[in-house]
Amino acid sequence: MPSEDLVEAKKEASIATKFRDGLAKTRNSFSTKINDLVARYRTVDEDFFEELEEVLISADVGVSAVMEIIEELEMEVKRRNIKDTKHVKEVISEKLVELYYGDDQEDIEELKVNDGSLTVYLFVGVNGVGKTTTIGKLAHQLKSEGKQVTLAAGDTFRAGAIDQLDEWGKRAGVHVVKHSEGSDPAAVIFDGIKSAKSKGSDILICDTAGRLQNKVNLMNELSKVKRVIEREIPDAPHEVLLVLDATTGQNAMSQAKTFAEATDVSGIVLTKLDGTAKGGIVLAIRNELKIPVKLVGLGEKVTDLERFDADAFVYGLFADIIDEEESSELES
Repeated sequence: MPSEDLVEAKKEASIATKFRDGLAKTRNSFSTKINDLVARYRTVDEDFFEELEEVLISADVGVSAVMEIIEELEMEVKRRNIKDTKHVKEVISEKLVELYYGDDQEDIEELKVNDGSLTVYLFVGVNGVGKTTTIGKLAHQLKSEGKQVTLAAGDTFRAGAIDQLDEWGKRAGVHVVKHSEGSDPAAVIFDGIKSAKSKGSDILICDTAGRLQNKVNLMNELSKVKRVIEREIPDAPHEVLLVLDATTGQNAMSQAKTFAEATDVSGIVLTKLDGTAKGGIVLAIRNELKIPVKLVGLGEKVTDLERFDADAFVYGLFADIIDEEESSELES
């Protein structure tokens, strides 16, 4: 194998392992239920699909997404003439990947980059979801890739938010633009753009306030921030990334709907995916809101923020089942 292919293969294996480890809680719940289902049903019939529907819903895949999967599974099982329930597992994993991508190409997960000039990422999300921590981790990741990064502390309302981002800036070794608590967020972002341009930064990451108590104020604030960015850099922000806490399940979905109404969300960052047994929320968000998941938090370490990969995600859900099938194939 050529050296470049070998490096790529090792990288893919490492990502797959991270997703496998990070999705342990969801997988243990999910795999156990699917294995139990397969053990109880010898043949693929209507009752089998009804129980499979319940298993997928319990993993927070979302009702409309589950209905779509079940319908496609039934068609595929008939087309392939599958009788034995053991052979349905592989089809389920295929359909989950297909459901995620839909008509899109696989590069939807990549963060957009404005080649040759400043790239701006605007982060939004309610307090407590891990927004500032995610920004810090992404800054660290981008810096380690050789990028020049500037952070703008636009969450001027939450007590301690500016200091928290400043601390992450020091840890990542990147410049942080900040004003005093209670300042106008749009003014901070404006200064962030000026500073990033003057320092020749590749990427500016902007934090914003996460108050949902008054949706009108939130919308107005985000609109103002976006107008300032657009005025200074016409095609920016290049990504509006909504941070959601995976452990909140369907509550994360309602937050996503609110923010999608308030601003043009281009991607989701799902934190604490390792802390939930309901990792299917990834598929529910993609299916219902048509917004791709761009980044996922799979642990506490600074390196545990990963670019999302639907194939690695589905492998993380089915790793035990896949490994079991491979070992039985080797034995036979």
